Amino acid sequence: MSRQILIVDDSRLSRMISRQYVLSLHSDWQIAEAATGEQAIEMAAVNPPYLILLDVNMPGMGGLEAAAVLRKSHPDTHIVLLTANVQNSVQAAAEQLGIGFLSKPIIEAQIHDMLNKLEQTP
Repeated sequence: MSRQILIVDDSRLSRMISRQYVLSLHSDWQIAEAATGEQAIEMAAVNPPYLILLDVNMPGMGGLEAAAVLRKSHPDTHIVLLTANVQNSVQAAAEQLGIGFLSKPIIEAQIHDMLNKLEQTP
């Protein structure tokens, strides 16, 4: 089953790596990219994704703020933070929002494990 994924990160390289890791497991999935939280919100409104991979530290609206908005407007969408900001407060905020958390640098096995767990969730 083809699914829509939205990768949000101000680093083009990080978006490319995340894209590659997702497609290595699910080559038929459609991937859109955004560089800011504001772009993510706009894009999700037009085409609600199955999963949003979201960086925390970005110019403009950061990932946690964007995640809060996206969680309200898309309660069934899976949201996972991908960030080098591994402070306890960031992890606690992710947990409070009911979203996932993966620390950078991301490796392929982390992405595959996360995707496999999501697909087993009803």
